[in-house]
Amino acid sequence: MTTTVAGLLQVGALLVLLAVVHVPFGDYMARVYGSGVHGSGRHWRVERAFYRVVRVDPDSEQRWPVYAAALLAFSFVSVLFLYLLQRLQGLLPLSLGRGAVEPGIAFNTAVSFVTNTNWQSYVPETAMGHLVQMAGLTVQNVVSAAVGMAVAVALVRGFARSGGDGRIGNLWVDLTRGVVRILMPVSVVAALVLLAMGVTMSLRAGVDVTGVDGATSTIALAPAASQEAVKLLGTNGGGVFNANSAHPFENPDGLTNLVEVLLLLVIPVCLTRTFGTMVGDVRQGRLLVTVMAGLWGLLLAVAWVAERFPNGPAHLLAGGAMEGKETRFGIPGSVLFAISTTGTSTGAVNSLHDGFTGLGGGMTLLNILFGEVAPGGVGAGLYGILVLAVIAVFLAGLMVGRTPEYLGKKLGRVQITAAAVAILAMPTVVLLGTGAALAQPAEIDAVLANSGPHGLSEVLYAYASAGNNNGSAFAGLTATSGWFQASLGIAMLVGRFVPILAALALAGSLATQRRSEPGAGSLPTSGPLFGVLLGGTVVLVAALTFFPALALGPFAEALL
Repeated sequence: MTTTVAGLLQVGALLVLLAVVHVPFGDYMARVYGSGVHGSGRHWRVERAFYRVVRVDPDSEQRWPVYAAALLAFSFVSVLFLYLLQRLQGLLPLSLGRGAVEPGIAFNTAVSFVTNTNWQSYVPETAMGHLVQMAGLTVQNVVSAAVGMAVAVALVRGFARSGGDGRIGNLWVDLTRGVVRILMPVSVVAALVLLAMGVTMSLRAGVDVTGVDGATSTIALAPAASQEAVKLLGTNGGGVFNANSAHPFENPDGLTNLVEVLLLLVIPVCLTRTFGTMVGDVRQGRLLVTVMAGLWGLLLAVAWVAERFPNGPAHLLAGGAMEGKETRFGIPGSVLFAISTTGTSTGAVNSLHDGFTGLGGGMTLLNILFGEVAPGGVGAGLYGILVLAVIAVFLAGLMVGRTPEYLGKKLGRVQITAAAVAILAMPTVVLLGTGAALAQPAEIDAVLANSGPHGLSEVLYAYASAGNNNGSAFAGLTATSGWFQASLGIAMLVGRFVPILAALALAGSLATQRRSEPGAGSLPTSGPLFGVLLGGTVVLVAALTFFPALALGPFAEALL
């Protein structure tokens, strides 16, 4: 009972903190981006210096094909730079004597961090030196998050603007402002807070200690506080230690655990306010955050009950399913982190998701398969749920026989096609990737430690995590073979960039339309009826797509 009360107090404190920052931080981000190229202010001096270096005119705007081409070019250069940085590690300072990263792992890691996935198929303490961690991985933690935010605000501008030539902003301005005015300042403050609370920050390779048996060993050290802050704030997830946020150097106690959950939720939650402010109707933003909170709360409750009252005498005697969980967090802190990280495409973990019960682990997997819109990744959650809102309005129009409209914009063939492409990309790579892997018995037998429903869950989780750019994993699957490095890398690329291109195409088509006032036949999109419809659409799309796989995997395991 004491643990349950402490957990409820932690959830309550988290919700209060999010409620306090929701309006001011959301409105601040709306001012940073705005509907025009300048937002609500002029370019800062440091921003102008960057624009001059890269020869960009910050006062010009781009149509969606140009915006998308710039985004793809920037991401390609980022992948190439990060790949080369890893391959040349042995020649770099602060490499700690660690040589070049193996080509397959270097490719997978470069794609992973650039796509905001942060899937790690290596042991950070032994594979990466401090320079690669800081100049490569941490930099991508910042800029990949800024890319997601840029796409989200571009789509919001498509809804907010009325008529014109379809320009949706300037990628370089959106990217720069996201880094300079939002991600870096908050990350620095968060890193200082975490450092004061006991998270390590060191350039030493490690510290030698002598155990009670007289044996000497080395405990790895790293510049953890800075990367911990931005990996959570940017919903990235890659840790500097193999145990990730379960490591005491990254997450020492229950209080830091609360701060870290707050960091990974704060931007996705507050972006709903940014959306409402930019489109001129804050009720629209409140509806989105309510739907997100409802899905998050439902999955949290189910997973909490599943871990607190599991099947099996061993678990019952232990007072709950504590396998793979740190005692300093317990079941409430572990489940809160797990549901929040899988709902935000963060992928950081403070417990072993593979050690959850069948139903509890199924909730983390289902949260990813919802498309991570509860509340979703930085930027990705907002444009993801807006795409689903377009589908929900279209379904409502089919039921009542009226032309679908959302925020004063008519939704025709072009818009629905773009939305359909966005929501179908992820299921395609998840199901095809899982099926292709399972169709290779020799490959699976060599890397999979479990059989039956749990083994299926591990493979499905891996491709769901990659295709949704989450990055967390079930244990038991050794994904270091050439097949998994390549196939998971492709899943990350498709899962990231196809929905982005579809969202930008949708933004461009909407920006050319004039906004019309809602008429008598328009579906109100700021009330509870539409909230239920939107939440139902999220669940329905995931259920129709993934229910057979879930029934054979985690749900079957829960019934054993």
